[in-house]
Amino acid sequence: MNDGGQRRYGPLGKALVIIPTYNEAENIKPIVARVREAVPEAHVLVADDNSPDGTGKFADEIASEDDHVHVLHRKGKEGLGAAYLAGFRWGIEHGYGVLVEMDADGSHQPEELPRLLTALKGADLVLGSRWVPGGRIVNWPKSREFISRGGSLYSRVMLDVPIRDVTGGYRAFRKETLEGLGLEDVASAGYCFQVDLARRAIAAGFHVVEVPITFVEREIGDSKMSRNIVVEALWRVTGWGLTARAEKVGKLLGRKSS
Repeated sequence: MNDGGQRRYGPLGKALVIIPTYNEAENIKPIVARVREAVPEAHVLVADDNSPDGTGKFADEIASEDDHVHVLHRKGKEGLGAAYLAGFRWGIEHGYGVLVEMDADGSHQPEELPRLLTALKGADLVLGSRWVPGGRIVNWPKSREFISRGGSLYSRVMLDVPIRDVTGGYRAFRKETLEGLGLEDVASAGYCFQVDLARRAIAAGFHVVEVPITFVEREIGDSKMSRNIVVEALWRVTGWGLTARAEKVGKLLGRKSS
């Protein structure tokens, strides 16, 4: 990973924890309460994709009682990536200096957020990692662990990025980092959205740090993981990797012929 050199980092500014939701009615109140207790100074943005189970309504109720909680109502289910991009835009427009990605189902422990924010004081992007020393998973079947580990390994090799947990979704960005990633042409929707942002950060020379987290499998509600999400990730990562290799070969041949 980029070691950051002698770069000097300014203060973090206000933090916004973005929580995308789709049918998380049973989870949204507990997870927001835990975030507010773990980092009372931070604000929360619930980005709801018009959940049929009323998640957006419950989020509105929380926001009506807490001025640190906000709700972004979206027209429908468009995928994780689109929800985060909308949340990033909202946060930057409203003056937040730090934007955090966090799942609504409790798999990302809000109590670990202070560690991510502390690490961000000397970094451009902090990744909560399951696969670095100290990181772990709880209550995952072996099949799910195999897919996650395999996806991260394949992405690391194909994209040549020195990140152990490339697909992880518990992240803290400085505003300036997001502004430097070229988000206007991000098209990935599923968890390969996380791979896309990580590879862009490395390519742009940002200082990326991984800190260990404990990832806990959801106890309530249904997982959003699907075969289509895995296929999209495999297809996009392969395409990015092959394109990068072709560009390297082209530059090498160009030097030899000059």
